Amino acid sequence: MATIKDVAKLAGVGLGTASRVVSGKGSVSPATLAKVKKAIDELGFRPSHAARALLSGSSRMIGVYIPVLSGTFYTPILQIIDTELRAAGLHMVLAFGVGLGDERRQAIDGIEFLIERGCDGLIVMTGALLEEDIASLGIKAGQLVALNHSFDSIAEQCFTVDHTLGGRLAARALLDHKHRRIALIEGPRRLADNVARLDGFDSELREQGIDPGKIWRVESDFSPAGGWAAAKALLESDYQCSALFCANDEMAVGALSYFQEAGVRVPHELSVIGYDDTPSAAFSAPRLSSVHMPWREMTQNGVNALLNLCYDMKRPVTRDFPVSVTLRASLSKAAGGRRKAA
Repeated sequence: MATIKDVAKLAGVGLGTASRVVSGKGSVSPATLAKVKKAIDELGFRPSHAARALLSGSSRMIGVYIPVLSGTFYTPILQIIDTELRAAGLHMVLAFGVGLGDERRQAIDGIEFLIERGCDGLIVMTGALLEEDIASLGIKAGQLVALNHSFDSIAEQCFTVDHTLGGRLAARALLDHKHRRIALIEGPRRLADNVARLDGFDSELREQGIDPGKIWRVESDFSPAGGWAAAKALLESDYQCSALFCANDEMAVGALSYFQEAGVRVPHELSVIGYDDTPSAAFSAPRLSSVHMPWREMTQNGVNALLNLCYDMKRPVTRDFPVSVTLRASLSKAAGGRRKAA
């Protein structure tokens, strides 16, 4: 395999001159440029990624850390990031946790892995990090964007959505459909975005005269299996309700599956609303009503901000990400409700 030294030797120029031609940085005469390009063609020279990085001082890679590589939530976000980076001539390097054990340690290790690989910038999507972890990154903290989480020390580099409003909208959707006997499957209480949506949901109920402390609720893990188990527990509790709010779509899909197996007709006996409006919501049975969080807009603007930081680009950046509700077949007006365990 030909090297840059081979190109320089065949072209009869110095190594630095050949390197300037390959990197596109620095000036050379037209005649020299032609000689080097001819040598490149004759040798079939293709600079490796590592060589390009050494020549340009940039790896052209962006590191991305997510807590776990599973489910339908992170995949669309990763696809958006990858598409945006490829369009800019960049590449994504992914690190992720295993979903078990010390999540903070996993996040720190994952970010260190990305830095060691020479990534020019970082996109981080985890609630496990603390302000002190951001500070420990030193100069690299200035080349980091956080998605769906906020850090006071890098507030302008954080892009998130209004989860408190999202929770309120979920409650309003149920109340607008005359539901007042409501059950709730929560996500993990250690996650700030989950706490925010639950706070919004409870606040809206309280303002409409419903005591959130008296509704049936259980904490689960944001997974379909967790939604299945929680739905089973709801029916076995014999709690009387006409609607169920699930704090994310994956749990809602798991709950829908269990209700179908248990013979509970959705939405005739029990309405269900999810949260996130991931692609799976449109293809569940029945199709799932869900709080639409503008993940695409959030992600695209986060990527734009990072490219501006790392490559001095001038991409537009906005922080206005409207939240809404997508109504589908799983939510209807309150009727008799589910009164008896299956």
